[in-house]
Amino acid sequence: MKKVIMLLLVLSVSPIGQSGEVLGGDVRLACEAILCLSSGERPGECSPSLSKYFSIKKKKFSKTLKARINFLNLCPVASQDSNMKSLVNAIAHGAGRCDAPALNSSLMRWNMNSQKRTISNVMPGHCNTYQNHEYTDLSGIDAVYVGEPKKGGFWAKASEYDAALKRYQDQLIRNRGQGFGMMGFNN
Repeated sequence: MKKVIMLLLVLSVSPIGQSGEVLGGDVRLACEAILCLSSGERPGECSPSLSKYFSIKKKKFSKTLKARINFLNLCPVASQDSNMKSLVNAIAHGAGRCDAPALNSSLMRWNMNSQKRTISNVMPGHCNTYQNHEYTDLSGIDAVYVGEPKKGGFWAKASEYDAALKRYQDQLIRNRGQGFGMMGFNN
């Protein structure tokens, strides 16, 4: 929470904030998106800015990232200092790609020989950068790995770790001697 308060302070001392000018249009949505994507809490007020941000899609993913960075850079404080510049970059590369469902999907590999799936327990670098940025507090949506990859391990919300571990352990007991096909990692 301290990180989000710090970010709010940075945004509030911007030249535009000091002049009393009210932000509007895409500039306002960009600033709101930065705030909303820096926090694990996403109140209803975030819906317009997040809809705008996640609607930015290009044919190539690299162009999507660039377009999202350009959108976030519409916010006057996005380039205020190196911390804000790195925050924009971390958001563009991590937001929507580092929660448990996204990690389970992107890190899953299917072994054709054994007909089993494994999900890597190594968090991608862009997710580490996003989750550990000094201006983010993603405690509501951060992901932790449960179990072992070769025994059906999966990513879960950190806040749901105990329940996910129990599901994993129960599944291990049920699967003893049967292998470790698809476990309920989406539950």
